[in-house]
Amino acid sequence: MGVQDNFDLHYWITRGMGKRMGVNLSDAMRDGRLTQAAFAEMITACRTCGRSEFCLALLSERGEEPNVLPDDCPNKSALDSLRSLH
Repeated sequence: MGVQDNFDLHYWITRGMGKRMGVNLSDAMRDGRLTQAAFAEMITACRTCGRSEFCLALLSERGEEPNVLPDDCPNKSALDSLRSLH
């Protein structure tokens, strides 16, 4: 099983990217801003992206702008939307 196939890994990458963007995905689901189905779609998008190693490295960085994700992140627009609703 490769990194791309590991559901748990992508669950945590998705949550980590949310945190990086200042979005608590648990709060978003509890508040009704994010459905469980939409969260599952985000995890699936992460699993099919093919850049897990890059994302893990990004999540390990402490930079000047922690709220910036690569433009080609498949969940960037969803996380941007959730951040703007916060």
